Amino acid sequence: MLVGAHVSTAGGIHTAIDRAVERGAESVQIFTQSPRAWRPTNHPPENLERFKEARDGAGIGAAVCHAVYLINLAAVDKEVRKKSHAALLQTVDVARAIDADGVVLHVGSHMGAGFEAGLEQAVPALEEALAACDGPTRLLLENSAGAGGTIGRSLDELAALFDRLAHHPRLGLCLDSCHLWVSGVDVTDAAIFAATLEEIDERMGLDRLHCLHVNDAEAELGSNRDRHANVLHGTMGEGLGAFLADPRVQGLPAILETPGPDGHGPDAAEVQRLKELHARATGATRPGRSARRPGRTASRGGARRTRG
Repeated sequence: MLVGAHVSTAGGIHTAIDRAVERGAESVQIFTQSPRAWRPTNHPPENLERFKEARDGAGIGAAVCHAVYLINLAAVDKEVRKKSHAALLQTVDVARAIDADGVVLHVGSHMGAGFEAGLEQAVPALEEALAACDGPTRLLLENSAGAGGTIGRSLDELAALFDRLAHHPRLGLCLDSCHLWVSGVDVTDAAIFAATLEEIDERMGLDRLHCLHVNDAEAELGSNRDRHANVLHGTMGEGLGAFLADPRVQGLPAILETPGPDGHGPDAAEVQRLKELHARATGATRPGRSARRPGRTASRGGARRTRG
């Protein structure tokens, strides 16, 4: 398992790799622009190249980009859909330029119009984004916490998206532990999580699961309240290890989106806690760094998030 963290790109997109290394991360997630603004960041081409070079040198096994929070491809409002579509394509463009392994996306909310109506709005934009993906970059749909009219709150909804998108070869999944928990799936129970993976395999294909978001939760099981907590400090606690232990998720990037000690995201101690929890849950003795992406060699061995 490639334990990693969401980190800042302040000072240039390439600086994210240094922050990942400082945290002892084996994978990394970034925003390609401000997560709460429509305006895209103009990344100088040299910084995109520096990102790739730094990642190669650091041996970071996986890198993903998270699309901005404002995106709502299922919106009733045409202007919101237009801006959402453009922002998603911009994220895909940057992800391709840095050879990111995926773009993680919340499809959005139908805002009371109904799931089928939301699909009608979202599918054309998703098709265009999938067509734009190339190289290692995939579009990874993330399960939602289930509040309001959010799309992707269940495996049924995710499977419906896969069906409407004809199981496009560039389409994948990102599973968030907190979102599963608050949407009513008790991933602290190994048997329940195993059954969840079996259903994914039957309906979408387990080979479509390319990323995990590992977050404890402030809210209770089934609450539909998306509030991330630091590892071992939320309602899931040690039970979060069940989400990490199934043999079928080993080797995946496991990205922390937790608040960290000061509300600015996970730090080195938080990454280490997750590594230790993974080791306890699997009964394994972790090496200093996990296995890396083939062809990459290493040169170096709370506030709340409401969406992630």
